[in-house]
Amino acid sequence: MAIQSNSSEIEVSGGIPLYTGIASVSVVAVNPTLAELLKLGVKLKTEPVYTDVQIGENTYNKLIFWLQNATHDFTTKLEILCKPEHRIAKSGKFLYINKSGQTVFCDQSPSEVYDWYSSDGVRKAFTGEDILTDFVKAWANTPSGGECTLDTIEQVMKGDVTELSGLIEHLKNNKLRVLLGVKDGKYQEVYKKHFGRLKPQRDDAFVRALNNEFSTFKAEYNSDLKLQPYSPELIVASEASPEAESAPW
Repeated sequence: MAIQSNSSEIEVSGGIPLYTGIASVSVVAVNPTLAELLKLGVKLKTEPVYTDVQIGENTYNKLIFWLQNATHDFTTKLEILCKPEHRIAKSGKFLYINKSGQTVFCDQSPSEVYDWYSSDGVRKAFTGEDILTDFVKAWANTPSGGECTLDTIEQVMKGDVTELSGLIEHLKNNKLRVLLGVKDGKYQEVYKKHFGRLKPQRDDAFVRALNNEFSTFKAEYNSDLKLQPYSPELIVASEASPEAESAPW
């Protein structure tokens, strides 16, 4: 007899347990091939496509980072849509970025408008670059004001992940914290508006991002943000959530 089982307390989809809450994860792959995915235990039938992906009326390239949580032994993905075009808001303002990864929408160089914005390396940012930079800063544990730039950023936006693959080896001992949710009751989602460092564990930073009208999480997640098996009930986090998790993941 061979039966794959899970606790009856766990909501499953296709036999795959789903989780909500903040998880400590390692980055194990970026844009892997089908063969590489199989080695990670991710079962797909066809070779994944990462470039020139049509979504609605727009064409994007994909950066897909595969993340592993050792405590609960699961693997999930963070998907970033990008392209080598400058990001423009509906207002017509460009998104700017500098060497320390600060981003802001502005109709001119933001260092000329904001005293707090460093002019070091300031330039117009590409679509998806802000999410990628925030992710890398948390993953690399870059200090506040520290430099966080990629040498081949334009090539990365075109789908060349050579430099990012090198980071996986360079930062193999690093972890970061991500917020997980579940979409449509069956898809694991990673929140893209905030990524946390392993230390200090600041759940309140996730809460502030979630409560911002421009960075809501369109997925189900639990109010205390503690990592747990998915329960199909949508709850919005509040400022009363604890500032740090007690579980050691």
